[in-house]
Amino acid sequence: METTLGEELLLLALDDKWGYEKEPEKVAWAIAAASLLDLALAGRIEVADEVVAVRDPAPLGVPGLDAALADIVGYEKPGKVKDWLRHLKKPAVAGATDGLVEKGLVRKETKKVLGLFPVRRYPEADGSAEAAVRERLDEVVLRGETPDDRTAGLVALLHGAKLHKLAFAEGDARAIESRMAEIAQGQWASPAVRSIIDAAQTALTVMVTSTAIGAVMGAN
Repeated sequence: METTLGEELLLLALDDKWGYEKEPEKVAWAIAAASLLDLALAGRIEVADEVVAVRDPAPLGVPGLDAALADIVGYEKPGKVKDWLRHLKKPAVAGATDGLVEKGLVRKETKKVLGLFPVRRYPEADGSAEAAVRERLDEVVLRGETPDDRTAGLVALLHGAKLHKLAFAEGDARAIESRMAEIAQGQWASPAVRSIIDAAQTALTVMVTSTAIGAVMGAN
């Protein structure tokens, strides 16, 4: 069962038992970037000077990704990666969530807080996909194996959004971050994919930092 990069990020973020999402704001930015990276890996878009351009408008048959591609195809003028991250953030998370439910990997549950406010949770229904994702990450980050394009992209998204602990809650944090940075900045990917990984990682860093600063200022 093939999962999108956005779905893989969400699997890492969801608490298996209770179904709540860890680091939801950072994860949302990362999932938006994952949509662009999935489209690039499929040969549908490319990035030059941080501007997203369409290479092939043909749908992939994946609802969330096809919706993102249709938006890019139908846009009046080329947009930069950071602009598309803002635009895709909410629908990309919804698409990843729906995809996991449809694949039977998580269950959708609605509960009321204080008996009044409905809250949705997505506890794990099938742990095989998440286990496979974690094994891929362990192979390249902990055991030093050479990543394929998808795994390198996933590592770059986690690194750019500062989500290292979602993948590696234990271990030498400094060494893990160093290895993830090495993969994120390495030349594992093809030039076309490399360009979008670089652009997405740069935009993610800006977005996540801005969100953190806004949260601190709001608290004060």
